[in-house]
Amino acid sequence: MNETKRSILEALSAGPVGGPALADSLGISRAAVWKHVDELREAGFEIEGGSDGYVLGGSTEYNALAVEYGLEAPFSVEYHDSIGSTNDRARDLATDGASDIAVLADEQTGGRGRLERAWSAPSGGVWVSLVCRPDVPPTKAPLYTLAAAVATARAAREAGVDARIKWPNDVVVPLEDEETDRPYRKLSGILTEMEGETDRVDWLVVGVGVNANIDAAELPPEATSVREEAGDVDRRVFVQRLIEEFDAQRNALESVVEAWRELALTIGKHVRVDSAGGAVVGTAVDISDTGALLVETADGRQMVSAGDCEHLRRT
Repeated sequence: MNETKRSILEALSAGPVGGPALADSLGISRAAVWKHVDELREAGFEIEGGSDGYVLGGSTEYNALAVEYGLEAPFSVEYHDSIGSTNDRARDLATDGASDIAVLADEQTGGRGRLERAWSAPSGGVWVSLVCRPDVPPTKAPLYTLAAAVATARAAREAGVDARIKWPNDVVVPLEDEETDRPYRKLSGILTEMEGETDRVDWLVVGVGVNANIDAAELPPEATSVREEAGDVDRRVFVQRLIEEFDAQRNALESVVEAWRELALTIGKHVRVDSAGGAVVGTAVDISDTGALLVETADGRQMVSAGDCEHLRRT
């Protein structure tokens, strides 16, 4: 956000402020104050002018300025009404040297999940990709996916959803009847992409897609939304909380695994993991300090670093 606009919003949040006083405190002309106020109004901020000066009433819009205002994390926001893929755009920005940018869209027309699977991303969801340049080796990169899962689950829980994490990268809502073939519905998916060398990560993009204010009829039968579970959510506040939680987790990587365990649905479940080395079937007992799943099988304990995991009914 432009620093002058940020300063104006911060000044107005404390109470009515006259145009001349704003101009003097910011070192700009009264005409410049009016221009900035007008642009903020166009961006969706409710700013009223009265005898005591300008008054800020808040913002109900979903755009870059609205999300950046009040965001307690060092991310700038690039917003799109519609885009093919926030991850594709974030990857382009990362390749050009950008960092700490959140690419946000109202809808994606070419969203994708793991293994290039299509991902429905209609208007009303939260579709955001975070560009990072972490000073970590590639072995630590999976922790950023765990951090995003924790952040998403916590934001959803604050919105009233019983969100849990299914290994490796899904945020789901458990069903009361766990005897069904799929005892959960998917709320969110996470896709992490990176580029680096053997000893360091150059850049990392974490894409998060959340079915927020979307009708169940628009979703696959195995999916759910915040609207379906708890009613509509203020997406501006939701994405702010998600980004803030992600920032907190990435700055405390030593505690990410424990935070993930506290929200995990997979631990203790009978699972089947389809990995590059074949299917692994058994009881998920834990994750490693790099996020790999530990499965107790008939042949002993196995560690799975990546794969598709499904919770199975015990027979």
